[in-house]
Amino acid sequence: MGKPVASAWGLVLCLTLGACSQQPPLKIPSVPVASAYREAAAWAPAQATDTLPREAWWSLYGDAELNRLQQRLIANSPDVAAALARYQQSRAVTEQINASQFPTLGASLNSQRDRQSEKRPLRVLGPLSPNDYSSSTLGLDLEYEVDLWGRVRSLVASGQAQDQAAQADLESARLSLQAQLADSYMALRGLDRDAALLNETEAAYGKALALVTRRHDGGLASGLDLARAQAQLEATRSQWQQSQAQRALIEHAIASLVGESASSFSLQPNLSDIALPRIPVGLPSHLLQRRADIAAVERRVAASNASVGVAQAAFFPVLTLSALGGYQSSALGNFLSVPNGFWAIGPTLFLTVFDGGRRNAEEARVRAVLDESGAKYRAVVLGAFQQVEDNLALLQRYDAAARSEAAALAAAQRALELANSRYREGGASYLEVVASQTTALQAQRSALDLATHQRRASVQLIRALGGGWSATAEPLARAPE
Repeated sequence: MGKPVASAWGLVLCLTLGACSQQPPLKIPSVPVASAYREAAAWAPAQATDTLPREAWWSLYGDAELNRLQQRLIANSPDVAAALARYQQSRAVTEQINASQFPTLGASLNSQRDRQSEKRPLRVLGPLSPNDYSSSTLGLDLEYEVDLWGRVRSLVASGQAQDQAAQADLESARLSLQAQLADSYMALRGLDRDAALLNETEAAYGKALALVTRRHDGGLASGLDLARAQAQLEATRSQWQQSQAQRALIEHAIASLVGESASSFSLQPNLSDIALPRIPVGLPSHLLQRRADIAAVERRVAASNASVGVAQAAFFPVLTLSALGGYQSSALGNFLSVPNGFWAIGPTLFLTVFDGGRRNAEEARVRAVLDESGAKYRAVVLGAFQQVEDNLALLQRYDAAARSEAAALAAAQRALELANSRYREGGASYLEVVASQTTALQAQRSALDLATHQRRASVQLIRALGGGWSATAEPLARAPE
């Protein structure tokens, strides 16, 4: 190796050792975090041993059908498959960016027959050279960018952060679909109970209509009483049909979630009890570490910050190391011989002197992207706190409402018994019975509706908290009775 080449490589080594990154320090935007959830104040801490695996949080509800549906969701859902494909795309892009850290080596083989113009200036071998000749070339080309100013490192850091964000997006999409399925399932089972209540009510109203019909035929009840009994029965049948219509829509939605055709998918009515789970609420600060969507926006802040480093490095020269070598001859015979060899080696330093402000505009753009990413991070975190507080409030208020509704239902049932007794004895009109029947049915349906709302709110609380839990000592919250 000659002295000029050695000197060039020595200069490159010195520059490489002194290379520095233009990427600014990463600063995650600050968000106000409370020391405790306000709406969780009334929920007493429970034992921390009651934990739930992160991938099967729905098992807390103790419903085998829900467990099976969740497994079908993961295996067959087109939305899950699309989210996975998006992550794989991001992963492939990251691998491409990581490859920029390494040299590129190209190989070429060329064999051709050439004819040169008789009037060509500087003809090969002078005026007496042949017009037709052959040319064969075998060569290797090696190039490597020396990362003096951290441009490549910033590119890699941005790509890796985007890859981590895409992985968090995948987890967030899975959790969203799982929660959507669990929420729909709770609504479906609530409608099953509502339909069963309306069936029982229809049977009771049918018996009441038969009683009023007998009394009417015997001259003890008016035609008005008979009409009211018939109206009450038909109204209940109408409510049952409306309930079934809602159930059909939810059943179709569940079919789409689990990747099945709505035309062939069905879930039989099930009146078995669904447990209201114990949910480990933890501290608000834990939420920043648990939610995948918060992790995704945080990594995008990091990616945007690294992009600023890439834009700033564009103002400095790019140093590329190049090496070229191979064999070239006009005849294929004895092609790979020393006399036919050629090579070239040396660094190239390139600097854009004038670009009309293009680099300044690019730096302004990536800084604006960084500001946008920071604003999105704050919005997602604040929204996460709101979602937890919303569902904690719903669970507490529904719990209190359920107790009041139970008392109202007991009173309505006593009133109905008294109204029926008074009517049989002739002490009241059938209007009093109808009013009592309406009040009792409304109270029963409200109680069932509240129970469904409680379970759906618990699903949304689990989603707001980031899904299931690993076996860590997180404080648990007591579920309402």
